[in-house]
Amino acid sequence: MPRKSTYPTPTDQSSLCLQYLRRCGGSARLCSIKFSLGVIQTLVNQKKVKITNTGAGFYVQLEDVK
Repeated sequence: MPRKSTYPTPTDQSSLCLQYLRRCGGSARLCSIKFSLGVIQTLVNQKKVKITNTGAGFYVQLEDVK
């Protein structure tokens, strides 16, 4: 019988969030993203995305936009 993990695994949601940002051109408004703040915080901690304040709102941007 497989063991249950006691730690939350936001990897499924974080990969979906990264795919969403790639489809949006690398950045999206923070208020328009429907992912939880925990998922976004995980991506910020992993240095995959960054949050910027443009004066017109907060944006989530991919760190390595190609």
